Formats: sequence, structure tokens, C-alpha cells
Amino acid sequence: MTISLPAFPAADESPLDTCRRLRQKAPVVEVEFPGGVPAYLALSHAAVREILAGDNKTFLRDPKHWPALYDGSIPEDWPLRAVVQGDHLSTKDGADHRRLRGLVGKAFTPSRAQALEPRIQELIDQLVDDVIAAGDGVDLVPTFTEALPMAVICELFGVPAEERLRLRRWTATLLAHTTGPEEAFATHNALVGYLHELVQRKQAEPGDDLTSGLVQARDEGDQLTTDELVGVLWLMLIAGHETTVHLLGYAIVALSRHPEQLALAKAENRWADVVEETARHRHPVTMTSWRFTAADVTIAGVPIPKGSAVGVAFQSTGLDESEYGPTAEDFDITRQQTGHFGFGHGPRYCIGAPLARLESRLALETLYRRIPELSLATDPDAIPHSPSFFTVGPLSIPVNLGTVKQ
Repeated sequence: MTISLPAFPAADESPLDTCRRLRQKAPVVEVEFPGGVPAYLALSHAAVREILAGDNKTFLRDPKHWPALYDGSIPEDWPLRAVVQGDHLSTKDGADHRRLRGLVGKAFTPSRAQALEPRIQELIDQLVDDVIAAGDGVDLVPTFTEALPMAVICELFGVPAEERLRLRRWTATLLAHTTGPEEAFATHNALVGYLHELVQRKQAEPGDDLTSGLVQARDEGDQLTTDELVGVLWLMLIAGHETTVHLLGYAIVALSRHPEQLALAKAENRWADVVEETARHRHPVTMTSWRFTAADVTIAGVPIPKGSAVGVAFQSTGLDESEYGPTAEDFDITRQQTGHFGFGHGPRYCIGAPLARLESRLALETLYRRIPELSLATDPDAIPHSPSFFTVGPLSIPVNLGTVKQ
């Protein structure tokens, strides 16, 4: 007898609402992903912590450990292969993962992030100028929450301003579960082709950017191949801006819903607390790409066979009452943070966390200092969200400005 699995994402329900509902059944649930692909979904804080602690040991990221990808169980044209089978940092395990992470980590140290602060502040000021010039009804997503993270990560990697919009479009297409097979593979190939061309440019004309630094490391024999270099760029350019885009969007919406929290943040300069609470309350990553079990394992009492794919529902963990108590659903910047997964946990903790925290804090402080009467120009419940179960966030945030400060 065939057992019918719950769909993820479910029709006519947001991925977060589906996670809330499934978490009531069990901390780990087997679900059916788009294309009829079965895999497990970890939903509770405790279950996710167990899995993240097992990274590079019990749980691996190299897709060769998922037999269903190769035995005919999953169709060759499954659109999400473009994400799962990419040769980049997040699909590496063990020594390869540590080696590549070490190279990239040099660009994302707290001291490097602090050194970028003046330039980030300059970018923020320019964008807020543009928002003010646009006036009431301006949409903060394209003008601010998307524009800033794209500008920061692209400057870090030496991507020219005129090429950034393409990267943003490619990212949105790749991460949308509504993208069809032909478009998904074409987008992936276009992005990889662009990154190979960027590497060639930086080899011919190096600059003061991370891509040039990685090219130099490759050419000096630092055990880095061109394909690995492109894979690092692929992940860093996508992950390095997409999550911050949604973190900023969620923060602005949450503060509009909770004016008392906004007033407190302004009065006590608690923008760092706004960032942390937003990361807990609405993690930009609903679900990571899959991990694969290297052996039979039991997580939070749920047995998972060897060779299974397991997704980690980060957004669900921040609202888990078993971890955060009866106020888990409340947005409260005075909450004592006790280890949310806003930037991950374990050996795959977010490399860019110092940079994301810095630019988010500066962005929110500047936005509300210069536009203190900022308010939503629409019902927050009417705000559309991205069609993805990987990273999810507001697609449009129209606002009214009120009195502004130049």
C-alpha cells in the first residue's frame, strides 16, 4: 500500500504555516517535495540542532550520498537539481569543505566587516536619498532591501554595478520552486557562465576584491581549481545577498506591526536587537537545501534511513514553543537570545554573519533616523512573498514617508 505524504510546500498555504502545522505532528516529518520527491523535513529547534551538530559526519551535503538522484527515482529534469547538484561550497564535506571555507572566511572576518562600514554607510545614505526623492508610495524592496545587499556583496566580489540586476534576477529564478525545468537549467548555466567570465576578467585585470584574491590563490597553487573558485562565487553571491534582502524586509514589516518595539529601538538605539529578533522570528531561510544521511540515524526520536535527504526548516525553529515558550510567536526585541539559528550552527555557521549583522543594523538605524514617520502604505497581510521554500521574504513593501530628515 502506498502511503500518501504531506506536500511541501502545500497548496494555498505559506511554507511557514505548513511548517507550523507539521511541527505539531512530529519534530521530523517525511514530506513530498515538488516533482513528487520524498524527503524528510526537520521542524523543531531540538531536531535541527541535532542535525547541524552532525554536519560533515552523520549528515553530508555532497549529492552523491542521495541514491534517489541517480537510480531513476527522481526524474532527470527535476528543476531543483540545479540547486542540489551544483558544485559549490555548500555541497562539499569534510576536508574539502574546511579548505574552501577557510579561503572564503578570510573575506568575512569581523575586522573585514568593520573595515567596510564607511562604504556600507555611504551606500545606505545614497539609497535613502533615492527613497526620499521617490516620495510616498515608494516600494522599499527594489529601492532599499534588495539594492543594499546586492551592492555590498557585489562590491566585495568586484561585480560591476551595471551587471548586478542580472545576478538578482538569476538568483530569484533559481530559488523559486515555481520555475520550470528548462528555465531552471538555463538560468543555472547562464549564471555559471557569467562567473567563469568574471574570473577570466579578474585574472586579466585584478582589482581590490575577493574574486581577484581567489584568482590569485588559485594561480599561486593554493589547491583551488577554477571550478571550485566559480562554485565559491556561485554560493557567496547568492547566499551573501538573498538572506539579507529578506531579513531587512521582515524587520521593516515587523516594526510596522509593533510600533512599541519601533519606539523602543529608536529611543534606546537597539537596532542590533532588532536584527537578532528578526533573524529568530522570521528566519529568511525557510528551508536549507538537503543534507543526506551517511548512516541510519534517529533524530528527536524519529528514525531516518541511510541515504535519505533531510531539509532543515530554519524558519520553523524560531517559533518553536518548546524552545522559546508561549511567547515564541511574539516579536520582542528585549527577548534574551539563547541561541537562535538565524545564522546557522555548527561547522556550517554562516561565514557572512558579521557582514550581514553590520549592514542590517546600519540600514535600519539610518532608514528610521532619516524617515522617522515611515509607515506601510498597505495592509501588512497583503504583502506578497517570494515563491520559494528555500528563502522567503517580502516581494513588495510600499511605504509612506511623512516628515523626512535630509
